[in-house]
Amino acid sequence: MTGAGGPVATFSVWDYVVFAGTILAAAGIGLFQAIRSRKETSSSDFLLGGRQMTAVPVAMSLTASFMSGITVIGTPAEAYRFGAAFWLFGFSYAIMSVITAEVFVPLFYRLAITSAYEYLELRFSRPVRLIGTTMYIAQTILYTGMVIYAPALALNQITGLDLWGVLVATGAVCIVYCTLGGLKAVIWTDVMQMVIMLAGFVAVIARGAVLQGGLTNIWEDAGKGGRLDAFDFDPDPLKRHTFWTILVGGSVMWVSIYSINQSQVQRYISCKTLRHAKMSLYVNLVGLWLTVSLAVFSGLTMFSIYKNCDPLENGDIGTPDQMLPYLVMDILAAYPGIPGLFVAAAYSGTLSTVSSSINALVAVTVEDFILPVFKNLTEKQVSWMNMGLSVFFGAVCIGMAGVASAMGSILQAALSIFGMISGPLLGLYLLGMLFRTSNSIGGLVGMIIGLVLTLWVGIGSQIYPPTAEKTNPLPVSTVGCNSTMSQNVTTPAPWTSPVTLTSQPHVRPPLADSWYSLSYLYFCLLGTLTTMVVGLLVSMATGGCKQDEKNPDLFVKASDLFSFSCCGKSKVSEVTEKSATDYNTVADNPTFKDFEMKIIDPERATKL
Repeated sequence: MTGAGGPVATFSVWDYVVFAGTILAAAGIGLFQAIRSRKETSSSDFLLGGRQMTAVPVAMSLTASFMSGITVIGTPAEAYRFGAAFWLFGFSYAIMSVITAEVFVPLFYRLAITSAYEYLELRFSRPVRLIGTTMYIAQTILYTGMVIYAPALALNQITGLDLWGVLVATGAVCIVYCTLGGLKAVIWTDVMQMVIMLAGFVAVIARGAVLQGGLTNIWEDAGKGGRLDAFDFDPDPLKRHTFWTILVGGSVMWVSIYSINQSQVQRYISCKTLRHAKMSLYVNLVGLWLTVSLAVFSGLTMFSIYKNCDPLENGDIGTPDQMLPYLVMDILAAYPGIPGLFVAAAYSGTLSTVSSSINALVAVTVEDFILPVFKNLTEKQVSWMNMGLSVFFGAVCIGMAGVASAMGSILQAALSIFGMISGPLLGLYLLGMLFRTSNSIGGLVGMIIGLVLTLWVGIGSQIYPPTAEKTNPLPVSTVGCNSTMSQNVTTPAPWTSPVTLTSQPHVRPPLADSWYSLSYLYFCLLGTLTTMVVGLLVSMATGGCKQDEKNPDLFVKASDLFSFSCCGKSKVSEVTEKSATDYNTVADNPTFKDFEMKIIDPERATKL
């Protein structure tokens, strides 16, 4: 009987057909885009879709790459285990969309860059750019390895698909359509994958509602189980998820993922106009809300079904990340092809993330490491290099999947990696965009100290995970189970690394319950603030005002935000001041016209 524990069905022939068909369709789109645009062989077309994309497909692609297999499998398990607090990320997504669209997009679009890290060289220096790029490459390869490994592991244990066979197949399909089709193929494939992922969630919720006698019953069960107490206003920064950790820490973390992560920047600068680029972020916001709502409700549906028999406590599964695949095989196996569609949904998430990562890794490697050294390469040589690097990074990411097997729970580990590395990088960008005083020495020192701090707390929390008192897992029950595979199974501390299972309580150092227990959502905020504060102090100590001669395009526009200056005036501010007293004279001044064109309103300036 459904929800009463015990082994579940495995894949039928139809499931394999649907799964294989979906994956092949994804590869087909890549090949179609490659054939359709085989005349457009320039590097710009390969990496940026010829800067001709429109808002809606780009928005769906932005959402789909965020919705990796980690999200599809991890978020429902998170809602099942800890309740609906994860839904509060809806507020974080809104804050992130506004900041990215109004502050970062106009700046990057105006500078017409391919690599987000070009900005670091324009604003600071080449060494800062190379360090920024290297950090991004390390973070992306680590994260992508996890993205490939996590769904493969969960699905392998539930469906019986061979783990490494599936890993290599996943990587191979991504390599094919990335290598041949470039960014256009990635974006259009993402659109198809997004639709499949949402259909997977809807199928789970619809079948769950039929089994439980309606959505109202699911909601009531979740309420009785304490799953709906989402608003916890405790300001304690050590508690894993509270309203404040999600609103403040979560917002900063998502800003770092969307505004300076090459995988995302590459998408919105591929739009044909600035308006399309901004719109893509706001449409993407709707996609994120829809996704997180469906994912969390899938988790509540799962709780309603398993409220009297938790599969993890009952020994039916080994990790929380297998909850959703187990549920699918339990409640949907009676409908041939539907489990196959769901597995394809989780895989689509993986494919979209891996393909965008490969495309972005190729872009930053070519722009930041290869072209500055080999300046005389022809377009054809660069195109071949793009393809070769796609294959290389695909292979590296598949290899990295092996390392990911030691990382513990996937959703938190993935977000922690972003926080640890993106936090200091975001601080560096904000330092450069907002403060004219900052210089490359300050930026470099600030970023290194920020990175050391976040890696210290992040790695510490992986080795000595926070106690249940800080993570607040909600109670589960096994009273209604029919078959108990092993009653003496100890439920591992949720979302933690396997290291903890062997760690004895008395081994925990004094820092384990304070510094290492910091909510993983604050890692990014810690890195950002440290980088900015240290960067400003070091810049001022090393005579930062010399940097005031920089091109005004490199700072946030006056119409977006004010660019703060700690000392002295720039030429631009002098001209603007003068304009207040004698506008007619200054209006003819070429410096002022140039300033207006670049900084105030590019569209109006072209008419002057």
